Amino acid sequence: MARSSIPSPAVAEIQGLYGPFTFSEKLLQQIWARGDFDRARLVTTSGQRVQVIFPGRWNGLGGPDFKQARLRIGEGPEMTGDVELHLHAGDWVAHRHAADAAYAEVGLHVVLFPTEPGQKTIGTDGREIPIVVLLPLLHCDLEEYAAEAAVEHLAGRPVVRIVEVLRGLPPDELLSELRAQSEKRWRQKVHYARLRIRRLGWEGACHHAALEILGYRYNLSPMLRVASAYSLKEWAGGLMSPDAIFAGEEWSLQGVRPANHPRSRLRQYAAWVAQVPDWPQRMAQLADTWPYPDPAGRTAEVRRTHRLTRLRHDLAERIAAGQIGGTRWDNLVCDGWIPLLAARNGRNLHGLWHHWFPGDLPPVVTRALRELGVFAKRSDPACHGTAQGLLARFLADSTASG
Repeated sequence: MARSSIPSPAVAEIQGLYGPFTFSEKLLQQIWARGDFDRARLVTTSGQRVQVIFPGRWNGLGGPDFKQARLRIGEGPEMTGDVELHLHAGDWVAHRHAADAAYAEVGLHVVLFPTEPGQKTIGTDGREIPIVVLLPLLHCDLEEYAAEAAVEHLAGRPVVRIVEVLRGLPPDELLSELRAQSEKRWRQKVHYARLRIRRLGWEGACHHAALEILGYRYNLSPMLRVASAYSLKEWAGGLMSPDAIFAGEEWSLQGVRPANHPRSRLRQYAAWVAQVPDWPQRMAQLADTWPYPDPAGRTAEVRRTHRLTRLRHDLAERIAAGQIGGTRWDNLVCDGWIPLLAARNGRNLHGLWHHWFPGDLPPVVTRALRELGVFAKRSDPACHGTAQGLLARFLADSTASG
């Protein structure tokens, strides 16, 4: 995990793989609201287990960040109280919350970074408020969270604003910029994959990546909780009931298309693992036969020469028993398998990743690249790497302006 360099009440500047990036208190609040951390290991700094029954109502006004949360701390009864979040535990004192009656009902202080030895949070009535630290429990590196938040922000921007920024560049300079940014994004992906393998092992990293990507975009967090709670061996042993798992989690269903319904995705994964229980090992073996195209080549020619359309179909059949297809399979390949395999074996799979099919990207990205003339239907088809290059460019712009 990345570490904070300069404490700040609302934003931390953190050193990432390619320089500093910002991590905001608002993003921490989003992580708490979604439960995007290992809730089974949530404990106070004094060692008491914390069960989050309801994270609270997100409060956009003054006062605590979350109102009327339902919690169980240690062996005590279920309690209802407010939750306040900070990047650093010391921000409670810096913000003078102990002197503000609006914070009288705070029952839990959630912080991102570890506390100092003996550090305490004292409430308005002089009582000690339990503290929990989220950093060791996060499913992803902080830089990944920040990047995903920027992608969500980008997805809501009008395409005309994105095109205006790049339209003035000559075509060759535009392609050169997108390729450079694409390579940066590729190296970040491999870096994150390496961290995931280090934390979870090869099989666990593959299992977590599969469920996370199947939950894209609205149900990443509950899918990761499922991956943490039930190992690949349990799924392969036929011990898992997708419907029971679905009933035991909180899902975001608004705006989710039927094909992406989490119950359907869980059933697909169960059928996949039942037919190919050793799929991470099989994938690693199949990778020995994958091509190494030049990322600077023309995508249409690369796909034709290396028969990538056929490879796409064969991988879906041999790794996932044909249970997952279309753009979601492309996400699994590009966001999951190729970076994981590059991180595991040191293979130079950048070219394959670059020319692969784009997957479920924000529509604004592909529309912008078509308007800029970078993507054309036959001569220059949409590819994953160039789309990621545009994302990386705007992630960089977002960091610079933030």
